[in-house]
Amino acid sequence: MSTITIRADEETERALNELTEDGVDRSAAIREAIQEAAQRRRAHKLRAEAEALAADPDDRAEAAAVLTDMESLRAW
Repeated sequence: MSTITIRADEETERALNELTEDGVDRSAAIREAIQEAAQRRRAHKLRAEAEALAADPDDRAEAAAVLTDMESLRAW
């Protein structure tokens, strides 16, 4: 585990105070905030990739072809 030092501006200090007002220690609040930010970034990237694929006519055509092929394999 590493140690990180930051210079918090007034807005960041207020936000950190809000996150710790219920007794959560500062390090835990900062770790959680970083992890949540990383999760939001991953979700944003995944959403952008999905939207790009949905807008790609070649990919949509291939998906439709696969669905057509799979339909012939249905048991009923």
